[in-house]
Amino acid sequence: MTLATQIASHLLEIEAVYLRPNAPFRWASGIQSPIYTDNRVTLAYPNVRNAIAEGFVAKIQGYFPEVEVIAGTATAGIPHGALIADKMALPFAYIRSKPKTHGAGNQVEGRIQKGQKMVVVEDLISTGDSVLEAVAAAQKEGAEVLGVVAIFTYELAKASQAFEGVNLPLVTLTTYSHLIHQAKAMGYIDQKGLELLEKFKSNQETWQD
Repeated sequence: MTLATQIASHLLEIEAVYLRPNAPFRWASGIQSPIYTDNRVTLAYPNVRNAIAEGFVAKIQGYFPEVEVIAGTATAGIPHGALIADKMALPFAYIRSKPKTHGAGNQVEGRIQKGQKMVVVEDLISTGDSVLEAVAAAQKEGAEVLGVVAIFTYELAKASQAFEGVNLPLVTLTTYSHLIHQAKAMGYIDQKGLELLEKFKSNQETWQD
C-alpha cells in the first residue's frame, strides 16, 4: 500500500473526510462540494497522527533535505508541524493568519534567522490562498521558504495555479483522486458516486448539472 493510499484510508476510517455526492456541503468560499474534510480529527488517533507525522518527515527529507526550520500555519498546521519538528530535531515556528494587534505585533512566532530554509506545514489545501499568505509573511521575516507540505489537497485548479504563480512546490501526503478511489475500494461509495466525485474534480462549477 502506498503512502497516499494509506493516509486516504485513515482519513476515511476515522471520518476526517465525509463524502456526500448526492447531498453536497457548502464551503465557506461558497463552493458547493460533495466532500468535507476536518483533519483536526486525526489528532485524536495516535496511530493516524503518527502515520501522518512519519509521512511528512519522509516527504520533507525527500523533497526538501536542506530544511532548517519547520513552520505550522495557525491553527491547523501547528500540531502537525510541532510533531514533525520534534521527529526531525529541528526548530519550530508558527505563522498567524494576521499580525497580533498588541504586544510586539508578531505574525511569525518563534526564532527565524534571515535566510533560514523553511518548510511550511498545512493540514488541507483548498484554494491555497491562506497558506500562501502565511508563506508571504514568513518571507517578509526573512525566511527562505522551500515549499509547503499538507496532509490532503482537493486538487482544485485555482490552488495549482496559485502555487505555480509564486513558483513554490506543494507536496501532499494524499490527494482527492487517491481518496475517492480508495473510498470506492473500501465500499464507502458506489460507482455512480465515484463518477459524481470525479466530475467535481474536473469542474467544480458545473458538477451537479
